[in-house]
This record gives sequence, C-alpha cells and structure tokens, in this order.
Amino acid sequence: MNELLDLLHFKIIDTKNIDFTVLNVIFLIVVLVVTSFVLKIIRKVVTRKLPLEDKNKFVSVFQFIKYIVYIFVVMFTLHSSGVNMNVFLTASAALFVGIGFALQTFFLDIISGILIILDQSLHVGDIIEVDGKVGIVKEIRLRTTRMVTRNDRVLVIPNNKFMTDILFNWTQNTTSNREQVSVGVAYGSDVNLVKKLLEDSVKNIEGVVNPETVLVLFEDFGDSSLNFSVYFYVENGMKSPKIQSNIRFKIDELFRQNKISIPFPQRDIHIINQ
Repeated sequence: MNELLDLLHFKIIDTKNIDFTVLNVIFLIVVLVVTSFVLKIIRKVVTRKLPLEDKNKFVSVFQFIKYIVYIFVVMFTLHSSGVNMNVFLTASAALFVGIGFALQTFFLDIISGILIILDQSLHVGDIIEVDGKVGIVKEIRLRTTRMVTRNDRVLVIPNNKFMTDILFNWTQNTTSNREQVSVGVAYGSDVNLVKKLLEDSVKNIEGVVNPETVLVLFEDFGDSSLNFSVYFYVENGMKSPKIQSNIRFKIDELFRQNKISIPFPQRDIHIINQ
C-alpha cells in the first residue's frame, strides 16, 4: 500500500512553480474523460431536432468548441493540482489579447451561424432580401451564407449581419410570394372595366398561382391619373420581375383593345406678363 502511495505521489515535474505527480496525471485523465462524456450528451441534446445537414455543420463547430473547453479544463485541473498557472497566463496575456481582437469578428460570425442553425430561422432555398438585394440562399456555412441574386451574382454575407440587420425572408411562411403591378388610367375611364381588365391580365400568365386570390385595388386619385394595383401570388419569387413584365405587356394589350388610356403627367404653365 505504501508503495502504491509513493507511486501516486511520485513527482514527474518538481520545480519552484510546478509540482506535478502521477496522481495529478490520473486526475487529469479522469477529468478529461468525464468532460468528453458530458460534451457528448450536450451535443446530442442540442442537435436531436436538427436536420441532418445542419446537424453535421453543428458537429463540426462543436469539435472546435470541444477543444476550447478541453484547454480550460486542463488549465483549471492543473491549477487545482498545485501547478502555478499564473506564470503561463502572465507570459501569454499580451498574445491572448491580440488574438482576441483579431478573432472578434470571426467568432461573432461563428456564433451567429450556430444560432441560425439552432433556431432554423434561415434555410437553404429561402428567398431573402438583404440591403435591397433579393436572392435565393444556396449555402449556409458556419461563418458566411452564400446567396445568388436574380441577376445570377453570388453574394457572400457574414452571418453576424443577420443578427444585427433586418432580414426579409420571403418564404418563411410559404413557398409563394405576393407581388403587385401598378398602373394609372385617365380620368373619366370606366373603373369597373379597368378592374376586370386588370384581373384578366393576370390569368394564364406562367408563374402566377392561385388565380382566385387575385385582388385589384383602386389605390388613389393621382394628379394626372386614377391609380390601380393588381395583387397576385407567384410560385417563385426569383422570377417575379419576368412575371411582372409579362403582366404589364398584357395590360397594355388589353387597354389598347378596350380604349383605356394610360396618361402621362401633365402640368399647367401660367405665364404672367409684367
């Protein structure tokens, strides 16, 4: 028994600031094993309801978090075992501060990416609007999100932007989007006929869904026109500009056939002779 105690208290490292024995090594190994077990349980609890793709992303970032946790556990365990960690911390304090400032934005993006994955506020295939640009989400990474705009340009967005700025998710509630086309007609036009023509202009247009939900509103009495808008749903918001263009072509055709004129702005100029 005494031999076992002597073995456990055998000093592997014996200096002024470091007193490390075999018992400390065993204690450190046990703590790391317990920490690993606890982290696995936490990972399973956090990712149990996530889709497989998002779960794989979270597992990869969890590996990074696990290493950080291990570092803190080792430092705390060594300090509790009698190793003076102040020497190491003081020597590397300036380095840690510099690394912290350099990685501030990086970690903010990573944390934002984790939150996006966990709360499922954004998915691949969602149509979103960021800074006035509309596009479809192609890939959600831990640090950035890749979006392809309507003119087929790739926009790489830091994930922290979704945490600090307003994000319009066009397909959060449904896969279809509501769009509109506005037009003005001359004063004296038959407004009921205008309403019918606008409804007809949306029918049989490729990309328009739920035609029974088409809505025409008499928006306002303008300076030079009576202003109307026709509201409709499209199956793919990325194709909205083309669908709206086709509807405008149809409106122009129907208005010409039915003698409905679209006025241009008019101004009265009064000349005063002095």
